[in-house]
Amino acid sequence: MLSSDAIRASVQGGMPQLVEDLRELVAIPSIGFPGFDLAPVREAAEKTSTLFRGVGCDVRMIELPGGAPAVFGEVAGPEGAPTVLLYAHYDIQPPGDMAEWVSPPYDLTERDGRLYGRGSADNKAGICMHLAALRAFEGKPPVNIKVLIEGEEETGRSDLEEYVAEHPDIFAADVVIVADMGNWRVGEPTLTTSLRGVTDCEIEVRTIASPVHSGSYGGPVPDALMALIRALSTLTDDDANVTIDGLTGSPWTGYEPSEESIRRESGMLGGVDFVGSGTLGERLWSKPSVNVIGIDAPAVDGSRNAIVHYARARVSLRVPPAENPARALSLLIKHLERVVPWGARVTVTPGAQGAGFAAANRGPVHDLACEALEAAYGKPAVVMGSGGSIPLVSSFASALPGAEIVLWGAEDGACAIHAPNESVDRGELERASLAEALLLSLLGR
Repeated sequence: MLSSDAIRASVQGGMPQLVEDLRELVAIPSIGFPGFDLAPVREAAEKTSTLFRGVGCDVRMIELPGGAPAVFGEVAGPEGAPTVLLYAHYDIQPPGDMAEWVSPPYDLTERDGRLYGRGSADNKAGICMHLAALRAFEGKPPVNIKVLIEGEEETGRSDLEEYVAEHPDIFAADVVIVADMGNWRVGEPTLTTSLRGVTDCEIEVRTIASPVHSGSYGGPVPDALMALIRALSTLTDDDANVTIDGLTGSPWTGYEPSEESIRRESGMLGGVDFVGSGTLGERLWSKPSVNVIGIDAPAVDGSRNAIVHYARARVSLRVPPAENPARALSLLIKHLERVVPWGARVTVTPGAQGAGFAAANRGPVHDLACEALEAAYGKPAVVMGSGGSIPLVSSFASALPGAEIVLWGAEDGACAIHAPNESVDRGELERASLAEALLLSLLGR
């Protein structure tokens, strides 16, 4: 059994190689959304497989009928030791507006101690955490290890969810470590104990067969875009609380963030007010929230004096941790169908669903994870929720009811995941990797 000092030295000494591993992963534009080239997705899966073979895992691909392959690996520990399943994902978000990137999104670039690139934090850093933790034991981990790295997490749906439900024996474990989260701030160790779920839909509104002159028909003839705007505005009240009947949240009792930190990390502009009611923790982690994340309407440039005949929007709903996303989606669709005014024709198309997660209890593994975090960071850990979602976590909870699930990672509030200039703090990557290696050691004892 390695000492804590030996583990610390191994993780620290392995950082240059780990950064190079991250560089190679970030260089692959593994975007799994429809319409993108899927060859890089397969390339990222192959690269991930190679990396885990290099740390002693017996690796194979899990081919899924409708999506990207998952990488599955195993390495045996001492007889009688617990089994730990390590999870992360290799797929990434699209880069968005390339002009907003300070450095190329697929060229890992270090500035002021942060490593910039698409997927550097979400979630190729999670892959690297697992690699670092396994390297610390030089192919002889103190526990039995299973590794599962998927390629569909960012798409909002995962064929792996069904696969896990149908093959629980393959993934059977005493502990599941999900390295797709992080700390509320750099250097502040954090365990996540709840995740909001997510769902979405597309709403399409039509009022006339084709655009007509607004001077000739404006007044009595309804505008589809105005109808859509009025419908979308009913999703919240004047304080931006969700007004979908039957959809409520729950109290939050964990760590409470400060308005100052949220304002700074989110980039809120001066003079802009916070919205919603309840504590910040409730609004971020245990209550529903709704956003219009896309809209199709005539562009301002080149617009003309015509009544809009057709408009479409995509509505994203973040679901409280214990809420059924299918039920929430049904409530959202019924709301939208009901509120479109003037008899306009409305079509609502359901989107993907991802269940939330709420830890049923905090058992001995939770305590060991806190111990590992405190040893790695030099201060006690706090407990936090997440407004984001990881669909596969609820599948783990259902398929492996006896396993404790640990949610943590190398991310922090400044990572800008899903946005231009995504980054991970190099020191945070090292500390998070150390915490995971220490937890494996504690579990082995």
